[in-house]
Amino acid sequence: MEWLNYHHLLYFWMVVRTGSVAAASTELRLAPPTISVQIRRLEEQLGEKLLRRSGRRLLPTEMGQSVFRYADDIFSTGRELLDMVRGRPTNRPMKLTVGVVDVMPKFIAHWLIEPALRLGERVRIVCREATPEQLLAQLSVQSLDVVLSDAPIGPGVNVRAYNHLLGETGVSFLGVARLARTHRRRFPKSLNGAPVLLPATNTAVRRSIDQWLETADVRPEIIGEFEDSELLWEFGGAGEGIFPVPTVLERHLTRLHRVKVLGRTDAVRSRFYAISVERRLKHPAVVAICETARRELFGGR
Repeated sequence: MEWLNYHHLLYFWMVVRTGSVAAASTELRLAPPTISVQIRRLEEQLGEKLLRRSGRRLLPTEMGQSVFRYADDIFSTGRELLDMVRGRPTNRPMKLTVGVVDVMPKFIAHWLIEPALRLGERVRIVCREATPEQLLAQLSVQSLDVVLSDAPIGPGVNVRAYNHLLGETGVSFLGVARLARTHRRRFPKSLNGAPVLLPATNTAVRRSIDQWLETADVRPEIIGEFEDSELLWEFGGAGEGIFPVPTVLERHLTRLHRVKVLGRTDAVRSRFYAISVERRLKHPAVVAICETARRELFGGR
């Protein structure tokens, strides 16, 4: 059996935490060359480059980030083990590691995850945001408990995982009062030539909006495209253009940005999924997320 050298892993973990070999050597009371040699041996054992230089700092590579997360869990568990043996209360909470697809609205992500904090026991949430491909890779090696996404895992993805539909909603188009007065009548034809802000083309909802506009033979003037939905809403609230939002958030966003509703369509659907390696969900916090989303968040609105 191949064994991992945890001393080497500790030195790597400390370098990433402190940002340099020199700072880690002070913490560990070891000479910098000793730490550098041990980290190179860890890289040789794993067959991967773990660190890269950026100016005066050492930063983890993409693989280094994954290794660091495992190391963080390992040494955190080790500290709890020592506390338990020495009779100190560990008060260890349930841990939930959630991957959130980078194009998902942050308000929706918080809205979906929040029920996990209302369980009868304490829960420690770790949220990681990345592209769908990066998160599914992490899910495949079980460094994530669940991925929250605006699209299901496709048939061409080489990861054994299951889609759990949390809910779906139509789309509302909002704008400041000036734009609402001008473009509300005869919606959606009123969007012809209107200034519009849209999600980026790599999102599922944008593809649906484009198809809907094509079917309706409507050609708005696209003022901006945004990967970050909150940034899109900020521009819309500033009056830069008409913007689409999930209808389930309509009431919240009209109050937050003081905008008006121009119109709604159910022909464009925003769907949200929990993706897991389990067909039948077992993690209590993931079960709470899914059940609450279906029963209260989407089902009750």
